[in-house]
Amino acid sequence: MAGKWLTLMAVFGLVPNVGAGQQFALPPNPPGAAGSNQDLTVPPVWGQIPSGSAGPAAYPPSVPRERQAPPGVTLAELEQASLACNPTLVQATMRIRAAEGDYRQSGLYPNPVVSYLGDEIGDENTAGFQGMTVGQELVTAGKLRLGQAVAGQAIKQAQCAFQAQRLRVLTDVRTAFYDSLAAQQMVALYGQLVDIGQEGLQTTEKLLAGKEASRVDVLQARVEARSVALQLQNARSQQAGTWRRLASVVGKPDMPLTPLAGNLEEQLPPLTWQEARSRLFAGSPELAEAQAGVQRAQCALQQQLAQRVPNLQVQAGMAYDNSTGYNTASASIGVPLPIFNRNQGNITRAEAELTDARRDVERLQLQLQQRLATAFQQFESAWQQAEKYRGEILPDAGQSLKLTREGYRAGELNYLTLLTAQRTYFQVSLSYVQSLQSLHVSRAAIEGMLLSGGLGPGAGPTAGPAVTAAAATPMVPAGGAAASAAGE
Repeated sequence: MAGKWLTLMAVFGLVPNVGAGQQFALPPNPPGAAGSNQDLTVPPVWGQIPSGSAGPAAYPPSVPRERQAPPGVTLAELEQASLACNPTLVQATMRIRAAEGDYRQSGLYPNPVVSYLGDEIGDENTAGFQGMTVGQELVTAGKLRLGQAVAGQAIKQAQCAFQAQRLRVLTDVRTAFYDSLAAQQMVALYGQLVDIGQEGLQTTEKLLAGKEASRVDVLQARVEARSVALQLQNARSQQAGTWRRLASVVGKPDMPLTPLAGNLEEQLPPLTWQEARSRLFAGSPELAEAQAGVQRAQCALQQQLAQRVPNLQVQAGMAYDNSTGYNTASASIGVPLPIFNRNQGNITRAEAELTDARRDVERLQLQLQQRLATAFQQFESAWQQAEKYRGEILPDAGQSLKLTREGYRAGELNYLTLLTAQRTYFQVSLSYVQSLQSLHVSRAAIEGMLLSGGLGPGAGPTAGPAVTAAAATPMVPAGGAAASAAGE
């Protein structure tokens, strides 16, 4: 019986680790009990949500943080590294600079035109008229100002695109961090299970030698020990895979596997559907970019309407008449007559693009709500699962393991029953970790404005070539609508 007691003590002492130097103990507080008010490890994009706003539909409940996180790489350090190393953020910054270049170019005045003038060359064996002219296009109807207004809204779109890409990177880092943290805790759980399985196998073999256990018990214990060893290998492989994904999105693909500092049981601020929806619509960079697109389309329409007013072409020149010895001067002013081309097609196009931009804002609002509904459902389900495991299932599994130990010690239960209770407790513990992982990942998606894909090609604002102020007004030739004066 001494061997059985050792086995039972080893099994009952089974408390899986969630990290180095950290134990995965059952929280003593019942569901809904007040927990700590420490801030979330990941600072929410929206800021801290007041705890007083939590009602019956607020998630998650208070989960007390009873242990300090072990030393290791923190989420904040990985976030800072990703902001410095992720190449897509540099790309997004360059798109802002390109838009700023368009803004500057669209406000520049047309250059003057200097021309050589030669006429009647060879008349009476002379050089004829020899001189030069200077021409300038005069921009009318505020076309330069309207062009800069269009380019200015393009800058706002590029800035919104940068913020969206930044959130994509941070959300991917947070998601990969919590995946890796959960994998790290599962490795610790399986590691303890392997130790317990080996100890149980050795104890059962001793019991068999003392004729206190059957050969079947030994075989069952051996199968269990080898199975959990295989599961540990799988958990380590999963941990390595999640770490590689984390290193890739951070921008350091060769970053060696390092312990993570974090606690999946850390308290999260409460969140309701209405709060999540209102904050998404107020802070989504996707929606802000679409709204800037509406402003840009409005400015573009005004720009095309202004193109109906033709620019003026002025020209002045001086020439010397070699046959008579007189100096001559010329001046001209020209304007295209908008008889056939009044920019009708471009105006129609701009009106259509404005309507399309407005409807795109409506479409995006509906799409954001649709995406939020899916993310919030996952968040709510994960919270409910974590609450059930924490408040009911884990305590029941622990109590079942305790009663099974007592029954086995009294000779009322066999080893297979004890093994089943042990497996149940570990499966429940692993499921609890998975529910906490899903809870943090879905919360990170909501706080990240439902943006992901930090390594995907950035989608900057659609920017065609800048429309110059003189695009609809050709230069008038020197001989058109000219008035000249000549003097000796």
